[in-house]
Amino acid sequence: MSENPESPPVVKCPRCGAPVPWTSESRYKPFCSERCRLIDLGDWLLEEHAIPDNPLPEDQDDAGG
Repeated sequence: MSENPESPPVVKCPRCGAPVPWTSESRYKPFCSERCRLIDLGDWLLEEHAIPDNPLPEDQDDAGG
């Protein structure tokens, strides 16, 4: 199945999985709606999402020594 080269790419909303066309008219992209965008933001604020870090080895501290 080939895509129409004139049709915009479509991504899935990270919150609900709904298809979202990647165009300037898609106001909340990559989300499908303001609701999904705000739910995701709330998850970050409640620390339900996090970016993993690489902790320093125990023999090093923040002073570099």
